[in-house]
This record gives sequence, structure tokens and C-alpha cells, in this order.
Amino acid sequence: MRPPKQSNNPNVESAMLAVNHSDELESHCPPAPVINSSGNSENWMVLSVAGETPEPRFNHAATVVGNKMIVVGGESANGLLDDVQVLNFDTFSWTMASSKLYLSPSNLPLKIPSCKGHSLVSWGKKALLVGGRTDPANDKVSVWSFDTETECWSVMEAKGEIPVARSGHTVVRASSVLILFGGEDAKKKKLNDLHMFDLKSLTWLTLQCTGTRPSPRSNHIATLYDDKTLFVFGGASKSRTLNDLYSLDFETMVWSRIKIRGFHPSPRAGCCGILCGTKWYIAGGGSRKKRHAETFIYDILKSEWSVAITPLPSSITTNKGFSLVLVQHKDKDFLVAFGGCKKEPSNQVEVLIIEKNESSMGRRSTLSKFVGLMQFAKRSSSAGPASQTINGSSRSSVASAAKQNLASVIEHGSEADDRSGALSAPTSIYQFYDTRMAPLSRKNGILEVQLATALASRDTAERTLASALKSKEEMEKKFADAMKEMELLKEKLAGIELAHEEANNLSNIVH
Repeated sequence: MRPPKQSNNPNVESAMLAVNHSDELESHCPPAPVINSSGNSENWMVLSVAGETPEPRFNHAATVVGNKMIVVGGESANGLLDDVQVLNFDTFSWTMASSKLYLSPSNLPLKIPSCKGHSLVSWGKKALLVGGRTDPANDKVSVWSFDTETECWSVMEAKGEIPVARSGHTVVRASSVLILFGGEDAKKKKLNDLHMFDLKSLTWLTLQCTGTRPSPRSNHIATLYDDKTLFVFGGASKSRTLNDLYSLDFETMVWSRIKIRGFHPSPRAGCCGILCGTKWYIAGGGSRKKRHAETFIYDILKSEWSVAITPLPSSITTNKGFSLVLVQHKDKDFLVAFGGCKKEPSNQVEVLIIEKNESSMGRRSTLSKFVGLMQFAKRSSSAGPASQTINGSSRSSVASAAKQNLASVIEHGSEADDRSGALSAPTSIYQFYDTRMAPLSRKNGILEVQLATALASRDTAERTLASALKSKEEMEKKFADAMKEMELLKEKLAGIELAHEEANNLSNIVH
């Protein structure tokens, strides 16, 4: 690991978990490694990885499933991308997923669309791709599922009030429910609608709220705190870049604008955000004219902004459309950035080590749900921060044990994450969901009964029609036979008339 633009080439043995790209983030904190290290890092450091390096990109999406970061699509110098790149945190090496195909409902293999400005959300062992600007384009928001074990795509056949297609939106997940907000449609119209997608019933529902809701926007960030409150920050409206902050209480379904006294970030769009405990870390972003480098912290409980770090100008956090990754531990937090574009697209990976106990930066974070145990070795040289590295010499004595611990912890950590996700339903969201969905379910049951009755009536009508058609055919046959008999009678009558006429002629001759 090294500062940006340095030439050191370290090798890294670690395991990390990620959240989503700059336009979308996950509220739950992932499992974290136990890190044995010395020294401090006060800036973003380049992280060296092995394997086949992905094509440089920006406006992509990323999420973590198990011990792998899944990166999908984005925009490169050659246009939109449709590939799936996987960064394995056991080996810290890149691979490209072999599959690009999914099966349609008719079992026809179709290629997933190239996309940018989409969202990627983890759910169990799958990565869910939601919306985005695609080629070919869609009229409605589509949801695809990528199975990380089989590396196969499948399309999720959604029903209900499906939102209009969009990009630059945000999607957060609470258990088996997705919350989608804002973005812009194919005509560049900014949106501020709110939708819920139930992953179990595959049903979309439009949420109606009161209060002061955010203005239409795209390329904002959002997060869900305690499964009760949705926060939305910044983004771009039709005419300007924003730095306003809103919250939505899912217990009352009321929007509120949060007014901050004192310091607050300048307007920015396309930034990245990660919620860990009560601290919301926000990096990068900017306007059409200027990109911002600072990494901010918003304290949800105190409702205060602070600056965590100002990176070097060469850091990829000053890029447009990069993604952000979170790694956590009892003593340290790691923010990991990937890709983005400044003058050219990038495929660089950078990491910022955050000392939780470092009071000068206010970086204390609380993990309330997921704590993992992993290991990797780090060695710091004595030449100063610019030359601090993680290299193979300090790994050699712990490599074997570390790999075994990593594999074991990731396996059990994933199982714990799945169990936690299955058992901890978001109370407030599901209360509202049940309130809205219960009458719809009852109505759906009534409609199903009516449909069954209608189908039975249709079957009866079809049988009656078939009987009528059969009777018609029989009557037509009888009519045809009657016509034949009539023709025969006509012929006999003509013969009788002819014989009668001949008889009359003979009678006249006799007389």
C-alpha cells in the first residue's frame, strides 16, 4: 500500500467487505478484519492487487457478497460496459466473471444490457442490479440478479407499480426490501419519487409521503439509519448542484429538511457515502466546474458536519464516478475507493485507514450488527508515511495461519450475515409495508376468486358454444339432406307432369 503516485509495490494479505458505488450505498456495516499493524496513515494510499486488472471505468456499481467485491458495468473510454469484475479479498486478485447471459422467461439466452448510473445491492449470495441507463434502453426500472456462485444472471419479473426507467438514483436495502429514490429519466427529467420493492413477492409499491420532501435530483447519496430513517444528501437538480440534507421517518412517513448550523459541505453531486454506526462518511463529488477532495463525516445523533481528511489532488477520490468500499475492525476502519474518471478513466484502488480512537478527526464509529474476525499482516518501514508498505516479508511468518483464519471467518461471517438478515426485519418499514400491502393482498385475493369464477364461466360458455356449433353442423346436414330430397321430389313431379301431358295427348288422339 502506498500514497498515490508513489512507486512502491506491496503485496497485501487481507479480507474486506464493500458497499455500493457513488450513487448508492448500503446502511448495514459489513464484517471486518482483525488487523495487526503499526503506524498511522493520514491519507489515501494506493492498494496493489494481482490478477487481470479491469478495464478503467467510472459510473460503475459495486457491492460485496461474501469475500468478493462485485463490480458491474460503467463507462470506459470505449463506451458503456456490460462486464462483471470480481475482486477476491482472500487473494486480493481480480477476475472477470465468465457469464454474461441470463435466461428470459421463454428460456431464450439474452445478453445483459450495457449500463451506467445503476445501483448494485447485495442480497444473500446474489448481487441485484437496479435501473441505470442501459443499451438497449428500457421503459421501466428493471431488476437483475447475479448469482455469485454460478456466475449466472437472471431477470426478476417484477409486478405492481413499476417505476419509470432512470439513472443516478439511490437504492438502499433493509432485509428483503429495497428503497429507491430520485434519479433522472431518459429525457433528463429529474425525479424525487420514492418506491419500495419487496424481494420476496417481487412487487413494486409507490410510497406516498407528507412534509417537505427533497426537490427532484440525481447523483445524490442516501442511507438508511436504524431501519427507520432515510437520509438524502446533495445531488444535481435541473439547474444547480445541491448540498441540502433531508430525512424521512418511516414511522410517520414525513419528510423533513435538516438545517445545520455552522459548517456544512459545499454543493456536490456524484459523491460517495457510507454509514457506519451513527457516522456517515462522504467522499468526493462536485459540480460541472469543480471536483471536491474532502472526506466529510456527518454525525447523525449530533447533526454535525466535520472534515475527516483532505486527500492529495492525485487521489481517485477527486475523480468523477468512483466507488467506495468500507472495511471495519475494532481498532481501525478502512475506506477503499476504486475507479472513476478525471481526464481519463481509472482502475486504481486506494485505501484510507481511519483510526477510530483518533480524537482529532472524530472517527469513532459503532458497529451494531456485524462483527467479523479476519487477519492480515502489515509492516511499516521507517522512512515515513510516504513509504509505508504492506509487504511479503512480514507475511511469511503468519501466512498459513492467516489464510486458514480468513477462510473460516469469512465462511462463518457470511452465515451470520445471512442469519441476521433473515431474522432482523426492519420494524418501521415493514409496519408501513404491511399497512399498505394488507388491503392490496385482500383485494388481490378477491380478484383471484373473481378470475377463477370468470374462467369457470368462460369454460362453460366454451362448452355451450361447442355444443351449439355441433347442433348447427347437424342442422346444416339435415337441411342439406332435405334439399336433396326436395330436388328428387321436383324431378319426380316433373316426370309425373310429363306423363300426364302425354296421357292428355293420347286421349285427344283417340277422340
